[in-house]
Amino acid sequence: MSLLPRNPIGQALLNSTLLVAVYFVVPVGSDHETWQLVWRGLATAAGLGLAIYLIVRQINRQLDDETTPLTGLLTALVAGVLFFSLADYLIAVGFPGEFVDLQTRVDALYFALSTLATVGFGDVHAQGQLARGLVIVQMLFNTVIIATGLSVLSRQIAARVRERRSTPKS
Repeated sequence: MSLLPRNPIGQALLNSTLLVAVYFVVPVGSDHETWQLVWRGLATAAGLGLAIYLIVRQINRQLDDETTPLTGLLTALVAGVLFFSLADYLIAVGFPGEFVDLQTRVDALYFALSTLATVGFGDVHAQGQLARGLVIVQMLFNTVIIATGLSVLSRQIAARVRERRSTPKS
């Protein structure tokens, strides 16, 4: 008996749950030493590059082979949202005053999702230049990468539903 899910949806849920768990336990401090700021900046750039790479790779897999499970793309999209949520939280903790009312990881996740959904309630928002710069990158990422991924995901789901409906049952 295996503890890992055998179906793709179960695997995507497990992967997403693990990503969220990691998001909530990653240590975050408010140290302002130069080497730590440089390290965080490099780690953030590497994380952004990795998120973009994973999502683009999954999009290409979907475009190359329509039978590829959609779960990899879904997991990569979740990782992209969590990456920006953590980046927002790091800025809020490291540079108080950059964000208004962003005090917890839940606040950061809420802000990242409201930015993705373009809802913008206004309760949590970027106030400082560093935070606004990050949010600009986040909006570009959401517009180009996430929107493309969601578009491919929805097209593939629709195509698979049409295929199942048109295939006679045996």
